[in-house]
Amino acid sequence: MSNYNFDELFDRKNTDSIRWNKYEQSVIPLWVADMDFKSPPCVVDALKKRIDHGIFGYSKEPDNFTSKISQYLKQQYDWDVDPSWIVIIPSVVSALYATANNCIKANEHILVPRPVYHHLRVAAEKSNRLFTEVGLEILHDRLTLTQNSLINGLKNNSRLLFFCNPHNPGGTVYTRDELEEIVNIAHKNDFIICSDEIHAGMVFKGKKHIPIASISNEAADRTITLMSLNKTFNFPGAGLAWMICKDNKLRHQVTKDIGTLIPETQIFGYISTLKAIEEGDDWRRALINYLESNKALLQEEIDQMSGLKLYDIEASYLGWINCESLPTKDPHKLFLEHGVALQPGYMFNQDKHLRINFGVPKKLLMEALNRMREAVNDV
Repeated sequence: MSNYNFDELFDRKNTDSIRWNKYEQSVIPLWVADMDFKSPPCVVDALKKRIDHGIFGYSKEPDNFTSKISQYLKQQYDWDVDPSWIVIIPSVVSALYATANNCIKANEHILVPRPVYHHLRVAAEKSNRLFTEVGLEILHDRLTLTQNSLINGLKNNSRLLFFCNPHNPGGTVYTRDELEEIVNIAHKNDFIICSDEIHAGMVFKGKKHIPIASISNEAADRTITLMSLNKTFNFPGAGLAWMICKDNKLRHQVTKDIGTLIPETQIFGYISTLKAIEEGDDWRRALINYLESNKALLQEEIDQMSGLKLYDIEASYLGWINCESLPTKDPHKLFLEHGVALQPGYMFNQDKHLRINFGVPKKLLMEALNRMREAVNDV
């Protein structure tokens, strides 16, 4: 029995929420990737205490902050990281753009998985470098970057791979063998890896998150790992991220814009992240149990909807739905007309697909699934 009530419903419609303010009030918005659960009590209490102080001046990084992150990485992933490899950044997204701009030359080439969280692709586009989208393969209902798909996308001047593990939107958690294949190709073809691992804290039972940089010294030397507790503990509006990069030259290249184009991290990000590290793990485990229950409900209901197929979800609160067999040109519009807003596939450059956020109280999820069933039956 959980000490936390994830079934509690909250009204977010008048809180300037991106998710809840986009559509009319009758629509259930299951698109943007934030959850409808309060952050852990330890985080909320720490923020309240700081607010009660009443002065919010410029902030510095807390003492031993990177050492505490290093200890956390060892505890969670059995990964030995020297604190000097860690750089605090305001967000994972800003680091994606900095990597594309700062770490490869203008005439070099970027590899981007497809489908994937759109900022990985947009970071490549905005850098004005050439890039190739590498199609993920479906293996046992898992979306996976395979050796064949990666090699097929390689160019002689490929120098950067954007990677996402656990995968957004597919939910894949890569195995050690799969990661070793990617690292071997990177070593053989001399490209660096920028790995978005922001969903690492929500891996389901029977799976294990393995940071790709932890595979070997060679992997660590050519990898920029991006992590944050923003998603796991649901404070993206008050959080921060960190970058892990063993190679000193590469680390300085990607972080040279911090304090200029990339802003400094601010006070509430430090407070929320530190408290989640120190006291949040009991809440995190309870969250995973609740999300697994929601995932089972989602899978059961989607399986009964003609024309829809859900890819296997191994982590987090995002599901990727294949609508290719649904007889409609625009599945996003269909479900929206029935009162459910999902993330359209074009955001991930894959039409006839939708992403669903099931990080919500079960009652709300069930109502959304009922509306989706009605929509499918009306086609």
